[in-house]
Order: sequence, then structure tokens, then C-alpha cells
Amino acid sequence: MKQSELIALIERTAPLAIAAPWDKSGVQVASARQDINLLAVCLDPTPESIRIALSGGAEMILAHHPLTMEGRFTDRLDSYHEVLSLLFRANVPLYSAHTSLDANPLGPVSWLADELGLCRIPSSDTKDGEAGHGMPLPLTVLEQTGTMERGGGSYACGFGVVGDCAVDMTPEDLKKMLALWLVGSCPRLAGTLPERIRRIAICPGSGSSLAPEAAACGADLLITGDLKYHTALDLPLPVLDVGHFSLEEEMMRRFALQLKENVSDVAVQFVPAQDPLAPFSPTD
Repeated sequence: MKQSELIALIERTAPLAIAAPWDKSGVQVASARQDINLLAVCLDPTPESIRIALSGGAEMILAHHPLTMEGRFTDRLDSYHEVLSLLFRANVPLYSAHTSLDANPLGPVSWLADELGLCRIPSSDTKDGEAGHGMPLPLTVLEQTGTMERGGGSYACGFGVVGDCAVDMTPEDLKKMLALWLVGSCPRLAGTLPERIRRIAICPGSGSSLAPEAAACGADLLITGDLKYHTALDLPLPVLDVGHFSLEEEMMRRFALQLKENVSDVAVQFVPAQDPLAPFSPTD
């Protein structure tokens, strides 16, 4: 497959038009390589992930996070310099689907909402667009960044989704379900969960700023990452911080599977990583 065709396929799920204006989604490191036979997918374009991808024969690398959020000199022998050196020597392009992927509620960003069986909020049926040709509308987004058209219809895109539980959950029910999907995560809860959880908001990455909007939508809980101390002191609803890594690592694994199902002439390899924030117990 041509590099341009593979990028077009990626952008069917993660179009640059719905990315945040401050973001740097898109081509990170350009390459004149035309034909791509193996695409490697990872969460972060770290030197380790890049080396693993290249050693596996990758001819293009798709990462979630950008290599950098602003232009900078290569005047230090740091990880940025190392990644550039590796890619230039191998003549391999690097592409980032960052907020362009985060903002599509029908993409892999909603994987946990799917596993929890969240349903659309009935009152939002006319708020988020119209489905076309039998296409279901996605869950309600919290911070809209744009719209996408599919099957003759359109739907709102943005950060965070909120939906209703098919059956009300107790905190114990939620714990059991999260234990299945967030293996290795060390969640932290700010606030107190209600006895019955009916509506849940989810935002992979850093989504605590969406707490007021999630509360306004009637959510009983927001699941996200990177919750800060002072923010946790003044929240309008309980927030479960499951870490930045856990939700987005699985999101990219599922994106790799999705891409693999949609191409026949390109091998797709997911490069797993480890959470840089490892649990530490002073009593061990």
C-alpha cells in the first residue's frame, strides 16, 4: 500500500479536521518511502518503541502521542534526537493520531464505554446529529471539536463520552468490570461513589477538566487519568483516576486491530509498552 493511502485510511478514523487546534497530529517525521508493507502501532514514540518497531521490519510507525508539541532544535543528545536519528537512518515515516483519534466517539477511544455497555442518553438524540443508512449515533461527547459525516449522516466529535448503564451498577459491580479491563492499573478515587451508578463519563488521557460538563450531563462518575491534587479537592462529581497509560494503551491496541482488519496488503504490528509510572509500596 502506498504511504499516502495508508495515511488516508488512518484519517478515516482520525481526521485532522476534528483535532484540537493546539495539537500536532499528523506526519511527525516525513519520508520519501512510497510503499508500506508493515505498519507498527504504539502509544508513545519513545526510542525503545521505535527500535522495537524497526527491528520488526516496520516501514511506517503510527503513534498516538506526537513526537513533540512544538518545533525545537536537535542540539541535545536526548530521546528526541535519538528517535529522529533512528527514523532518518531507516527512512521510516512517523505519524501521530493524537486528538484526531481522541475526538471520534465511534473510534477506539470509546473502547471502555463499549465494554461497560454504555448506551446513548435518550435526551441527546437530537443534540449530536443524525445517523445515516442505519448507522448508530455515538455516545454524547463532552467537549465538541467538530463533526464527522458517515453514511449520509453526521455526528458530533469531541473529548470525552457519557452514556447510561444498561443496568444500574453498584460500586462493586464497577470494580469487577474494571478489574477485567484495567489489569495492572492502580485507580484512585476522588469523591464517593453513589450506591447506584446510572450514568458514566469517560475520557482517556487527561480529562479532569471535563468534570463540570460531565456533571451537567448527569454523570454519576467520570473515569479519566492525570487527576491533580488541587483539582481533586473541588470536583462536582466523583472522578476515578485510572492513569493516563491504561486507557490509551488499550485504545491503540484496538486501533491496530481495526487497521489490520481493513487492509490486506499491509501487515500491522502493535508494539506494547509499559506504564512509566510503576506502583511502589514503601512497606514491601
